[in-house]
Amino acid sequence: MTIGDKMSTAEPAQQLLHLVFGGELENVDRITFKDLSKLDIVGIYPNYRTAYDAWKSAAQGSVDNAQMRYFIVHMHRLLDPEAKGD
Repeated sequence: MTIGDKMSTAEPAQQLLHLVFGGELENVDRITFKDLSKLDIVGIYPNYRTAYDAWKSAAQGSVDNAQMRYFIVHMHRLLDPEAKGD
């Protein structure tokens, strides 16, 4: 068996989708957005690590606005609550 054979038979990495989004809160004590039409949808990522990097970048970019918050949603848990992972 060659290295190429091993690579072709390897299982692809499991997709554990994560959504990163944010918006300005009405009050920092609870999660109620001021204007839902102005939510910043950063993106959907295939794993937590890349989602975290995107979240961190977006959060650091809004550091001057104390009411702006970004979140990571574990979409894979919503899509398949019984699945193990992450």
